[in-house]
Amino acid sequence: MDLRLVSHVLYLRAALRKRDRWDAARIAAHQDHALKELRRAAYAGSEFYRRHHAGLHDAPLDQLPPVTKAHLMEHFGEAITTPDLTLAELEEHLRSLAGSGGDPGRPWRGRWWAAATAGTTGRRGIFVWNRSEWASVLASYARANDWAGISAGLTRPLKVALVSSRVPTHQSAVVGASVRSRIIPTLRLDVTAPMDQNVDALNRFQPRILVGYASALKPLAAEQQAGRLHIAPQAVMSASEVLSPGAASELEAAWGRAPFDVYAATETAGIASPCTYRNRHVYEDLVIIEPVDQAGRPVPAGTTGARLLATVLFSRTLPLIRYEMSDTVRLGRRGCPCGRSFTILEEIEGRIEDVLQLPGRTGVAHVHPNVFHRVLDQAAVAGWQVVQEPSGLRVLLAGLTPGQSVEGIRAAVADALLTAGALHTPVDVKVVAQLERTALGKAPMVRALRDHP
Repeated sequence: MDLRLVSHVLYLRAALRKRDRWDAARIAAHQDHALKELRRAAYAGSEFYRRHHAGLHDAPLDQLPPVTKAHLMEHFGEAITTPDLTLAELEEHLRSLAGSGGDPGRPWRGRWWAAATAGTTGRRGIFVWNRSEWASVLASYARANDWAGISAGLTRPLKVALVSSRVPTHQSAVVGASVRSRIIPTLRLDVTAPMDQNVDALNRFQPRILVGYASALKPLAAEQQAGRLHIAPQAVMSASEVLSPGAASELEAAWGRAPFDVYAATETAGIASPCTYRNRHVYEDLVIIEPVDQAGRPVPAGTTGARLLATVLFSRTLPLIRYEMSDTVRLGRRGCPCGRSFTILEEIEGRIEDVLQLPGRTGVAHVHPNVFHRVLDQAAVAGWQVVQEPSGLRVLLAGLTPGQSVEGIRAAVADALLTAGALHTPVDVKVVAQLERTALGKAPMVRALRDHP
């Protein structure tokens, strides 16, 4: 980790801690000022945003047109505010990084950090940050530790084990490589590696914090319960995938305390994380999120949106203003025993692509992942997947819990689908050694038909 970057991150962390005492009015005032500065920079340096917001440069945020990832990538050259970066150059850099197995934590050309999304919602996105922005990204992730009550310093290094993707173009890999230092010894494990290999590495390392995909933490919890994994992390943090209540209970049973469910994305960095009371607060000083309905209208607190619009207040190189994400979230109240006034994020209900569209009694039945959670969370030892195929649904179970049977699970899934309004759908259940993962190591629980040839 370079000293200039670490000093900037430490400065930002101290500034973010002071904001924990802000009331709602102070948060709103900061948002208003930061948004004006963001829009001023975007209109000065980005032809795309000048055109996209034509006639609306002084309009309120909720009147601005959203921008999709595909639209942003199609107009990357006009959207980016620095003339010495092109999408082709960034793509070549990421290809070279992946091909050579290089260190993603080292800045490209000494100035830039870059990462790519997996493209599960359509087009693959490439995002880039300068040194100041990347320090904000790292500080946003460090805030999750602060809010969880985890301290670090020269006298007590923060040993972090990260079980996610080792693909160097993925943001978790870039972050992990960037923070690795004497203060933060970091063990980066590949979620696709053999389980016994990861268990041995964790037993040797003994992390204070265990961070990973929900689909990676669940089988590790099973290993801990079985007596093969022997670690006692101060905190377990789930990120990048939706953590179901059932999986959270299994993690708590394995390590004696409830996990922290951190909400983040490649494009935005940290969005929300829990305090010690396990209330997940939105990082409103860093990002403005707007849950909206199908027509793009804001939904009231307590209502789940159809998708999410995110405005990253510190983005300058590639501004993100009302950037459309497929996440479906529900915002709640302010106020918490922890003393923070940041809005509480009540629920993350998965992503639009995880909702299956099946023939229904009245046309198309939209089957939410929760239909499967209710049936499958207690059926599999180390996780499950539902894969939609032209012939029906393929259910994969990583191990079978005692008292369960393949036929019983098949019947339960079929009944749940009928209850959800779907017509008879063929269901094939298989017990597998491990779940299918994407190129970035994620194991999406529900994979819709459009994700497959």
